[in-house]
Amino acid sequence: MIGRLNHVAIAVPDLEAACAQYAGPLGAKVGAPQDLPEHGVTVVFIELPNTKIELLYPLGDASPIASFLEKSPAGGMHHICYEVPDILKARDQLISDGARVLGDGSAKIGAHGNPVLFLHPKDFQGCLIELEQV
Repeated sequence: MIGRLNHVAIAVPDLEAACAQYAGPLGAKVGAPQDLPEHGVTVVFIELPNTKIELLYPLGDASPIASFLEKSPAGGMHHICYEVPDILKARDQLISDGARVLGDGSAKIGAHGNPVLFLHPKDFQGCLIELEQV
């Protein structure tokens, strides 16, 4: 069902400092910040040869990343994103296998302009999973 790893997302308390670390000492290609109001986040993608790192920063007080950072003030890994060819088919199969989809179960448009949805971390060894249709 799942395809390649699209990205690993890291919640950060200081977006500028995180970008500087990836661009400076690590020498990575750092993208421009993108505000995603529907998701309550600002994202920056770090381009790697085989995948991406997504830096997440809260956009507003109601951001899910703000609550994540309250529990983990230094930041940390937030989720892993896998590609799927058909997000609705993947969702329906996962639900029939007992997995829980977060929210109302419908896909939203993510940072790459593609449909995404999230799977409950308690169903995947404590890891929040994002599926992105490509």
